[in-house]
Amino acid sequence: MHADMASAIAPEDSGPSMVCGDATGVAFPTSVDAFYEAGAAFLTDAFRATGALSDDNEVVEIVAVKEFFGGGMGRKLWLDVRYARPQEDLHDILFAKFTREFGDPLRELFSPVMEPEVRFALLSRQPDFPVRVPVCYFGDYSAATKCGLLITERVPYGRDGVEPLQDKCLDYEMADPLEHYRALTRAMAALAAHHRAGRFGAAVERQFPFDRAAIEAQPMIPYGREQLVEKLNRLRRFAVEATQLLPEAVREPLFLEGFCRDAMVVLEREATLRAQVNGQDDMIALCHWNMNVDNGWFWRDGDGGLHCGLLDWGGVAQMSLAMAFVGMTCATETDFLAAQEGALIDLLLSEYRDAGGPLIGREDFLLALKYSIALTGVAWMLDAPALIEAEISDLGQVKDRFDPELRDRFLPRAQLQLMTVFLDSWRRLDIGAAVRAA
Repeated sequence: MHADMASAIAPEDSGPSMVCGDATGVAFPTSVDAFYEAGAAFLTDAFRATGALSDDNEVVEIVAVKEFFGGGMGRKLWLDVRYARPQEDLHDILFAKFTREFGDPLRELFSPVMEPEVRFALLSRQPDFPVRVPVCYFGDYSAATKCGLLITERVPYGRDGVEPLQDKCLDYEMADPLEHYRALTRAMAALAAHHRAGRFGAAVERQFPFDRAAIEAQPMIPYGREQLVEKLNRLRRFAVEATQLLPEAVREPLFLEGFCRDAMVVLEREATLRAQVNGQDDMIALCHWNMNVDNGWFWRDGDGGLHCGLLDWGGVAQMSLAMAFVGMTCATETDFLAAQEGALIDLLLSEYRDAGGPLIGREDFLLALKYSIALTGVAWMLDAPALIEAEISDLGQVKDRFDPELRDRFLPRAQLQLMTVFLDSWRRLDIGAAVRAA
């Protein structure tokens, strides 16, 4: 066994070491330890089952393994493998992602997220797939045990012409964010239009059905009126106590007073707003929910054009393009979004139509976008002050949002920026008026 393998082994868990996958029928390891035991023979069987490896080839050796830490799912590995017959279309540097192991207190929360990601990875093996994603070598999930495993090509960040990884909520460090968001927008449109033009066949409707009644039966906002009042009061306090972290426009008392009043209207009218968003049939398509720059990788073609691939498909589903657009732009810089949002919307709608999707009116899209921002923001962005304060107890010592104390800590940095973008979009687009008129 390679030295890196031995150093990564964790204590044995209490669940089954192997489970049978629902999609492929292959028995796959449920933990890193079990993976080491299964070895190259498992990889051969798994890769053959998905069609990634021909029956006359095999994985003869796992040359090296290094554990990679990041994200909310379970343990992750970088794998270097050797094939009996190396081929140009076979990657020998791979990435493996497990669901959280038995006994992990967050296992029940995070593990089911891998199930749609596995379905999408297997779907991506279709020929002429419309967007670049990491080549899937194996993916499966067991619903009965909530165990999953995904093995894909490893993205070569920082080499072979691929740009270094861009982290979330650090767009101010990017040389040309507009190029990157245009590449992401084109990818969103390509996937959605491929689906709406029927080029997936029946696969998407079978594997990612859009059940409007079932979706709308589950509230998006996970709390009631009293809890929302508490969160809004905490936001007001945060705006007073951490003025150096928020733009003046979104911490101004008159704006916050109106926002808090209208946020209560969002809670009261959630069902109406969701019905409006989900009822725009021409906007419903297969989408990546979280297309921030950290979930992509970027490279240039021979003419200097920027292209992107997409990963981390845990939230993939049929949804409104407006909702997906929020997921793509929610971590940008506020001045960038104010200047470029309209052009990105125009690009999305034109690329979607040109690639075979339905024609969407710009005003219809903009209204759905406002409702989507209102819903996602009130549902998910108002916990930011509490989460930031839990990580940084003395906010008065933080000079500004670029201070290393904040910049170098992912959770508070991301929560602050996501909340700031939400509040600035609310102000800039007058979302309160749209909500009151719904």
